[in-house]
Amino acid sequence: MSVPESIRARAEKLRRELEHHARLYYTHDAPEISDTAYDALHRELLDLEEAYPSLAKDDSVTKRIIGGVLPELVKVRHDVPQWSFNDAFSKDEILSFDARVKKMLGSTSVEYDLELKIDGLKIVLTYEKGNLVRAVTRGDGVIGEDVTHNIRTISEVPKKLLRPVDIIVEGEVYLSRSGFSALNKEREKAGEHLFANPRNAAAGSLRQLDPEVASKRPMGVFIYDLARADHVQPKTQTEELEYLAMLGLPVNREHKHVTSVEDAFAYWEKWQGSAREKVDYQIDGIVIKVENISQQEKLGYTGKAPRFAIAFKFPAEQVTTIVEDITFQVGRTGVLTPVAHLKPVLVAGTTVARATLHNEDFILEKDIRIGDTVILQKAGDIIPEIVQVLPEFRTGKEKRWTFPTHSPLCGGDGRIERIPGESARRCATRGSYAEQKRKLAHFAGKSALDIDGMGTKTVSLLLENALISDFDDFFELTEDELLTLPGFKETSVRKLIAAIRNARTVTLDRLLVGLSIPHVGEETARILAVHFQTITKLQKAKQEQLAEIEGIGDIVARAITNWFSGTENLALLKRLKKHLRVRRVDELGSAGVLAGESVVITGKFERFSRKEMEDAVRRAGGKVSSSVSGKTSFVVAGRDPGSKLAKAKTLGVDILSEREFLARINL
Repeated sequence: MSVPESIRARAEKLRRELEHHARLYYTHDAPEISDTAYDALHRELLDLEEAYPSLAKDDSVTKRIIGGVLPELVKVRHDVPQWSFNDAFSKDEILSFDARVKKMLGSTSVEYDLELKIDGLKIVLTYEKGNLVRAVTRGDGVIGEDVTHNIRTISEVPKKLLRPVDIIVEGEVYLSRSGFSALNKEREKAGEHLFANPRNAAAGSLRQLDPEVASKRPMGVFIYDLARADHVQPKTQTEELEYLAMLGLPVNREHKHVTSVEDAFAYWEKWQGSAREKVDYQIDGIVIKVENISQQEKLGYTGKAPRFAIAFKFPAEQVTTIVEDITFQVGRTGVLTPVAHLKPVLVAGTTVARATLHNEDFILEKDIRIGDTVILQKAGDIIPEIVQVLPEFRTGKEKRWTFPTHSPLCGGDGRIERIPGESARRCATRGSYAEQKRKLAHFAGKSALDIDGMGTKTVSLLLENALISDFDDFFELTEDELLTLPGFKETSVRKLIAAIRNARTVTLDRLLVGLSIPHVGEETARILAVHFQTITKLQKAKQEQLAEIEGIGDIVARAITNWFSGTENLALLKRLKKHLRVRRVDELGSAGVLAGESVVITGKFERFSRKEMEDAVRRAGGKVSSSVSGKTSFVVAGRDPGSKLAKAKTLGVDILSEREFLARINL
């Protein structure tokens, strides 16, 4: 099969960049991109080599172990060749692995041992007559570094085994998450660069020339493999781990023997979720190993990895992809937001094809161009965002993007203008169809009036049939009108009318959110509602008075007074007052148990939705923040918490589980 020149060039760029980042990661412990971004580039190259076999060179990074040794450390040739695991990122890949194993063994049933994949640095320990004589890093699989002087500082590593045996064992050195946070705090105070992640910190600690430095780092070790032992022959992987533990070596007790690959999925899902946050070490997946040792030996190895085992990685929160186009969408306040259209990619468990680019300054700052290879991030349920451009992948065909001066989405003459004093652009003519549709959908949405069943599709249908044009029109809809719409039946119409009726009673903060006043989101609306109690008092407030309120400021104050000075907006409020019963928002102030505290909510929870958790913070007198900083009091983390949790650990911010948080606010 002939290889298109563009594909060949892409493969060569991938090889060069993977070599570069591997050297930074494995040899210098100074990564420039995340592990998951590296994995994404590696997977792209592997896919190209599989699609075009002639690209698959013998010395490709996909076919050998990547690593290196520091010149300052003594080089040691391994007595037993060292391997790395092949990675899988989906259940389909695991099913393929299972099918391959069964086919090679000629068996319809294979049992597995499941182990946690610790994110650390591989270590090889040699014991003679039970005494530790050598500790060596993996290196390139053939040559490693002698780090015995530093391994001896780790209390978990026995200097003498419980039996006088000659063995070589393999394991993982890691830095505890709590220790990582404390270490970065110390380095920040000392003006030193911060470690990127616990694995980077563990590697930097283990490869110190001075054991005094290593002794002050909170490193731990898990041993998971018996590489050589002439005196014993375990029959299963489970027996092997039990034997290692019996010798006094630290073995992770979370391993599990299962009888099918389906059981492995349940184990993977467990550790991908809340269980992952209950241990004080970093996990980036699980390792699936054939349980029977004789079957392992029969399956053997490829050039770089065992055929009897595979690493099943957790969904990546950072991946690489390509920007195929840049367009923009009209927001409910008329602001235009650039959007990147991406080559579809799986990130954090979902397929993503679009990402927000925020504004023109964001695009210029990161120098994002159409055709660029970029790192994409999606943490928890946060909107996907481009965090980094990889300019080394540019071919010269990439195109810079600039905001157009006109767009049919803006209505009127279609003119686009930059908002004075801000980085955003907006439609010069307000009230376009696209803008109004977003405003109406937002007004009916969960953060505002929460009209159940009134989603974007329903709003579009109502607009297209001229049944609504502004917020108050929702409350004048009748069953007869709705029954004329395609797809609407009596039952669904009755439910929608009932939902509209229930929405007639609303708290002031939710109404303010629904009105789409520029810069007034949920937290600002809450501050205004508590301070003024009624919309009439807020309407009469002066700009200077608003600006003095903590959390408001000049820009927001100006936006609020401008909105309430608009004749059309005042007429809308007058019409809405006929339909709505606006409730006051209680002020908890110093009486709340979270008074004065800034809280970040991230992830998914068992008992409540994230919105309900945020409301609970506010009821307890706290402030909800969307980002983690040194001013954050604590983070409440549920399942799939994403990058906010990682940042909290780096900054040493307290992290509470859902149960701990609810206990704290007496729920």
